[in-house]
Amino acid sequence: MPLDHGYGVLVGTLVAHERDRPDNQGRWYHVMLTIDSADGRYRAAVDVDSHQSATGVQWKVVPATAADLAVVAVLPPGWHPLASTSTSGALDHIRHPIARTWRFLWTGLKHRGLLGWSAASRLINVIYRPWRTGSNLEASEALEQILAIGGPVLVWGEPFATGLGVHNVHQNQGDPVNSQWAASNGSWQDGAVAVRRADDSYLVFLPRFSSQASATDDQGHPLAG
Repeated sequence: MPLDHGYGVLVGTLVAHERDRPDNQGRWYHVMLTIDSADGRYRAAVDVDSHQSATGVQWKVVPATAADLAVVAVLPPGWHPLASTSTSGALDHIRHPIARTWRFLWTGLKHRGLLGWSAASRLINVIYRPWRTGSNLEASEALEQILAIGGPVLVWGEPFATGLGVHNVHQNQGDPVNSQWAASNGSWQDGAVAVRRADDSYLVFLPRFSSQASATDDQGHPLAG
């Protein structure tokens, strides 16, 4: 099923970012982005924590081109609803080409420092990009190192019910069928953050919860086995 309030992408300029302050209430931990766009100032809550797992979240930081992002790369600033299809500009952490574990990209070499590729592992990481697993702090750092204040940013997710903002910036499929989030499972509605570089290439942060499946059916529900 689709997300409660729809799905889309925010295009704008990154003004600031900060981490949630620790508290004792057990809420999810986010990196909060402040983004100026055509219709005002938005807040985007990027999930970097999970209540379901002691290991936090999983993530990838992947290079991409404007062609990879298709129609989204030429959208003007503002909020843009997207259909949950492979041709609308929507993202899918399982099906979209940029999320594939095996994918050869020369652009990866250009951004090897930001992607955390050491000299010894560089060649392997250009063609093999598994999900990383770590703490909320490690996930926060992976996102923060690609962010550029004053630069163009794109955020996929669900719009706030009230006010200008985006949440559910994480994988929105593969939740266990007996979980409270299973009803929101769906393909081609995943959240992410993309930062456009000076050469018009992109770095894309893809987060998901470690409790979510790596293979799903067309409705976004986990596949058996």
